[in-house]
Amino acid sequence: MNSSVVKKRKHLSIRACVTTLILFLVFLCFFSARWYVSVYGQTGFDSILFTLSSSLGGVQSDLILQFCLRALLPTIASVLVCMILVPKILFGSLIRSEKVHTFLCAKRTLLRIVSMCVLSVGLLIWAAFDVQLPQYVWANIHAGKLFENSYVDPNSVKITFPEKKRNLVYIYLESMETSYLSQELGGALDENMIPELYQLAKDNTNFSHNSEVGGFSEASGASWTVGSMVSQTSGVPLKTPSGNQNDYGQDGSAFLPGVTSLTSILAENGYYQSLMVGSDANFGGRKSYFETHGVDKVYDIYTARKDGIVPEDYFVWWGMEDLHLFEYAKQELTKIAAQDQPFVFTMLTVDTHHVSGYQCELCQPTRKETYEQSISCSSRQVASFVSWLQEQPFYENTTVIIVGDHNSMDHGYFERNVEDGYQRHVYDCIINAPVQTENTKNRTFVALDMFPTTLAAIGCEIEGDRLGLGTNLFSDLPTLAEQMGFETFNTELSRFSKYYEQHFYK
Repeated sequence: MNSSVVKKRKHLSIRACVTTLILFLVFLCFFSARWYVSVYGQTGFDSILFTLSSSLGGVQSDLILQFCLRALLPTIASVLVCMILVPKILFGSLIRSEKVHTFLCAKRTLLRIVSMCVLSVGLLIWAAFDVQLPQYVWANIHAGKLFENSYVDPNSVKITFPEKKRNLVYIYLESMETSYLSQELGGALDENMIPELYQLAKDNTNFSHNSEVGGFSEASGASWTVGSMVSQTSGVPLKTPSGNQNDYGQDGSAFLPGVTSLTSILAENGYYQSLMVGSDANFGGRKSYFETHGVDKVYDIYTARKDGIVPEDYFVWWGMEDLHLFEYAKQELTKIAAQDQPFVFTMLTVDTHHVSGYQCELCQPTRKETYEQSISCSSRQVASFVSWLQEQPFYENTTVIIVGDHNSMDHGYFERNVEDGYQRHVYDCIINAPVQTENTKNRTFVALDMFPTTLAAIGCEIEGDRLGLGTNLFSDLPTLAEQMGFETFNTELSRFSKYYEQHFYK
């Protein structure tokens, strides 16, 4: 075979491979963005970035399958269409005029390049706006001064503990929001899906965005689980360090070591602290964050297996369902409380995670959607656990805080059941706190405000009632979101911060 022909064929093969690869990546970006938004909703590019930088360990297997079916498979099909069918339609037997055919053949390469560029740019722009990439880029180009102007370093503030230090049980409820209340109670649904949680909030301290049972607004850097946990315990949003996004906090390194958090302060004041999750504690860097900041022991699906809570090969949903989590918590809390030391016990539920939640044996099939069954079941289980706590000898000197981590990411459920324009808020409830306030209703606040509020809820006095970017809600001091307006505050919160990078990553 002529060497020039061989070279030409080799050149064409390389060009075809490069073209195929480019098309594959472009379509993958497009369909991945569409899939992500259809499942999670628009949570902000910061949460997507952190998800991409995390390992897949502990991820719900159904999500991986959904991604393959709804993003990877359409990508492959689209590439095949572009590479096989389109050229035949454009340049095949349908073109009968030899003169026209010769002209098109001469311009074929140019036409393909232009067509691929137009298609690629269009799909990438669509995908970028879907995942709010332009807003993220803008926020990082336009550096803010929120931290320089408003951040209160906890190390510079006098925090006075009561003579007898109170215990704390802090319960993060996955995706728990006040939208699940009925419309007449200020929620978004026809029926109240969380009557037990509603009653707990009504009977105890509930900081609310309205005059009824309500909650807080979801802020930038707190729209996913570990982001919210960081925000609620440190008064700062979670921002992944630029240039070091791969598996941040999951390689044994310190997680935001420059932050002085709730658990850091409590560790210095003699508290024994533990974290319990039903999944892999390493997922999202949760274990690293809490261990970096003074937590003594972390429980998860692996310790549950070792401790005989579930069989050695047990794994459902994200690890183990909440009915086992609450039993595990009762067992370990009993041991912890027997120690001669004030304690903090933090736990995170999982059954109400998207998509559609997990239906355990305690779920009652009385709702029209399976997700609602999981939500209602969670409400009952939490109330039962609180009742158990109230029967324990340590309860009298224990504050219980129940709070959602963020708004639900089950985008499809809200599209089907909630009217456009409804403002969703995250659930909160504080039980058995030694401090009260009349200033609980019609507030504008965010996860960051839980940091100083939690310390106040266990009897601490905080000089100035501000820590981090958070405000003690038991005080009469307005929050930063109230001072600036939520939208302005949230925009400033999302901006790149040189102060953050210089002080918190080291």
